[in-house]
Parts: sequence; C-alpha cells; structure tokens
Amino acid sequence: MTLPASTQEQRRKSWLRLVVLWLLLLLLAALRPLAVPDEGRYGEVGRWMLQSGDWLVPRLDGLPFFHKPPLLYWLEAVSLAVFGSHVWALRLVPALHAGIMLAGLYLAARAIAGERVARRAGLMLGTSVAFLLGGQYVNHDMMVATWIGIAVWCFAFAFMHGARPHANLARLGFVACALGVLSKGLIGLLLPGLVLFLWLLWTRQFRKVLALPWASGLLLFSAITVPWFVLIAQKYPGAMDYLFGTQQFTRFTADTFNNVQPWWFYIASLLILLFPWAFFAGKPLWDAVKRTPAPDGVAREWSSLCWIWLAAILAFFSIPASKLIGYILPVTPPLALLAALGWERTLAHSRFAGRVFAALAALIMALALAVSLLVTRFTDDKLSGDVAQTLACDASPADTVYAVGNYPYDLPFYAQVRRPIVVIQDWPRQRKTAGDVWQRELFEGADFDPVAGRVLQTPDVLPAASAQPGNWLLVRRGREGAFGPPAWLRVQTGTGWVLFKSGASAAPATASAPEGPIAAQQKGLPGCKH
Repeated sequence: MTLPASTQEQRRKSWLRLVVLWLLLLLLAALRPLAVPDEGRYGEVGRWMLQSGDWLVPRLDGLPFFHKPPLLYWLEAVSLAVFGSHVWALRLVPALHAGIMLAGLYLAARAIAGERVARRAGLMLGTSVAFLLGGQYVNHDMMVATWIGIAVWCFAFAFMHGARPHANLARLGFVACALGVLSKGLIGLLLPGLVLFLWLLWTRQFRKVLALPWASGLLLFSAITVPWFVLIAQKYPGAMDYLFGTQQFTRFTADTFNNVQPWWFYIASLLILLFPWAFFAGKPLWDAVKRTPAPDGVAREWSSLCWIWLAAILAFFSIPASKLIGYILPVTPPLALLAALGWERTLAHSRFAGRVFAALAALIMALALAVSLLVTRFTDDKLSGDVAQTLACDASPADTVYAVGNYPYDLPFYAQVRRPIVVIQDWPRQRKTAGDVWQRELFEGADFDPVAGRVLQTPDVLPAASAQPGNWLLVRRGREGAFGPPAWLRVQTGTGWVLFKSGASAAPATASAPEGPIAAQQKGLPGCKH
C-alpha cells in the first residue's frame, strides 16, 4: 500500500533527525581516550583477537578471559581490521547497537502510537545520557540491552498479530535472544523471557505460546549460540562453570563483589540516564493507576508491556547487592516511549512546547559534549597513553614490558604491543587474599592456561630483568622510588605511569638530561605515531 506523500515526508524527517543524533554519537565517541579499566580491558581483548588470529578464545594479556561471551570481541576485531586500530573503531561497535536500539524504538512506537509519538520517543532516547554516553562506552551493556529490546519488540508484535503469532517476527525474536546470549550470557534470554512471560499472563495471551514456531526458532537460536560454547567447553573444561556459575549466577546472588549499592540505585540511575524525559512517564503512570482511557488511542496491551518491561527488569537487577548503571539500559526504550506519551498528554499542545523540548534536548547534548571533553581531566592519573606512545616508538616487537603495582589496561591497545605484559605481583598472596579486583581476573585466566600464565611473575625476577637489554618497566606514578639507576633507567614520567628501561639497554642518562621520548633507533611497535 502506497503511503500519502505527507506521511512519507514526515517519516523521512524522523529518520533524518535520528541519523543526525547517531552521527553526533559517533562524534562524541572520538573525543576522549579509553576509560580504564573497562574500555581498556574490553578493547584490548578484541585487538588481541585480531592480532593473534585466535577468534575462538578471548584473551586479556594473553590469558583466557571467560567473563563474557565473545560477540563484542568479534565485532571489535572486525571493526579494527576494517578501520584500523583507533579508539573510535572500538566504540563503533556499541554505537551501532545504540543505533539499532533507537531505530527499533522508533519503528515499534510508530506501529503502537503513530508517527508523532514515535518521533518524540526517538528524539527523547537519542538526546539522553543513555544514548549519547552509554552508546559509546566499550563494554557489553549497550549490546545486550539492544538485543533484549529487539527480542521483546519482535515477540510482542508477533503475539499481537492475531490469534496465532506472526512466525517470522517470532523467529527474529529467537535470533535477537541468541545475539543477546552471545553478547553477555544468560540475561540475553532470561530477561526477554521474564518480560514476555509476565506480559502474556497479564494480557491473557499465554495460550499463544504454543503456536510459536518452536522448531525453527530453537534451531536458529542454537545455530547462533551453541557452537562457541561447545568448542570452548571442549578446549577448556570448567570454562562454562566459570562463565555461567562464577561470573553470572554467583555474581548475581553473592554480596562479595564490588559496586555494592542500595536498592533504589537503579531508580536514580534511570532518572539520570533519561533526564529530563523520564519524569514525563509520570503522566501515563497516573493514567494507568486511575484507569483513565488513553487519549492517544494506545491499546492497553502496549501500555502494560512497557510498564511490565520496566518493572520486571528494574526489580531483577535491584536484587543483587552489586549494581552498575549500565545494567539498567535494557529499560530505556519502553521508558522513552512512556515519556513520549506523557509529553503528548501534557505539553505537546502548549504554545511553547517545541521551544521547551529543543532547549532541554540542547542542554543534554551540551552536557554530553562537556563530559566527553572534560572527563580526561579527572582520570589522567589512571591513563597511560603518553608513556604508551614513547614505548611504541622506542621498543622493538621482541622487547618485554613489565608492570609493577597495577595493570595498565589501556597501554597494550595504544602501544599495539606484540607480546603480553609481564605483571609483577606477590601472586601466591594475591590468590589467598584478592577480592573482586583486577588481579583475580588475571590469575583465574592463568588457571585455564598455565603456559600463558607465565606472564604472572613475582618481584624477584626484576633484578635479572634489569640487567638484560630490551626490557621495559611500568610503575604507577608515585611508587617509582625503588626503581632508579643503575638497575632501571627512567625514560618518561607520564601523567599516571612512569616508564623505565633496563640498565643494560643504554648508558645511564645524566642528571640534567630531560625526560621524554627518545629518538627511535628501530622500527618500533605499530602504535608509534611519529
């Protein structure tokens, strides 16, 4: 059926505005360095996958890293192969998923409430902190949130199609669940299932479940998810217990992990992530409590889906003591739709509605820009980009880098190191006392691959390393006092790290010699920009 020209024009305008917001997201993604530890960690796993050619086993510092399934790392490796080793190439992966989430919301809202509400919902999500900042952060949260949302929309529209579910929409739902599982594990299946289960009971449609295309749907789901898990389980017995048991079930139920927050944490988080738009969802909530008929003709089934989606996932993630703001991203699409409905029922017909909306949107976009530009001022003491550049230009691919006191998560990516970093700690003591800290993710990875685990060394190896040419040492700034000449020669004092070179590599520098990058005498590492 051909749409009227006016309708086509309105849809073109909507898509254009959403594309502009997505391009703004890409611009913001190019403005700041990698955040540590998360972006450095997850970005380096993808880079190492591309460099090593091992697309099966995610590795951090050469050690197996089974905290999450591999979809993020696969897509990162593809992006780096196509666009080169740039930070924005890593951020393109979550940004693409944020774009899919935005498009999915717009299409769903258009079918539910019409073009006007759909455009408003898309603009609200696209001008939110959740989209403009969360959509560029290199981790698994935006990916799994996107596929959870797509799964819920696809299955919901399949069930609302008629007496029997729409088979192809349901199959797309199975595919979305599979991609969610490959993004972050069981929640990619569990959360859409929870939302839909409660919604079908509430709307008395549960009998339609029997009519789903189970055979083809499960075949698609299994074809996408099963191969990697089977291959990893065969190569590393115990890996599945670690991924699903320790990293998912235990992390959900235990109170021994980091980031313990109060029960109301995610309510406050949503108000921030979708500020100020989230407050407009109060109007549909009040209408639902009063059982007021929807003035915009939105069916009760769709309103109930949005509220159940919001409440079920909010309650689910509020149970564990450990909470992170990115976990609640899956509820931003329904909240944006509810907020758009609230706007239409309150301010849409106001004389100044357009100006107010534009001013609020501009405020949030300006805030996102300011955060992207200024965040480095508050994180410089944790970053290693400056010493990474010196190392990349002065080291050879065969050189060995040692790190003492901490792990420089962003340095391997920036320097494009060819060998894992040797991490110096009192590892026997760490195994006995370490909590939910960076040391644990390294030595637990070493348990799966003892040969690769040789990169975890104790301090007694440093004297011999200082006497051998081609060795480099990284120490957190402020803790470098014990590593002076003649054992190690200071090369550069960075904002967060101090770089040393083994004494056998060069003659000691005079006391008056300035610190800083030295002229490269060899090809260096791929990360050298000189």
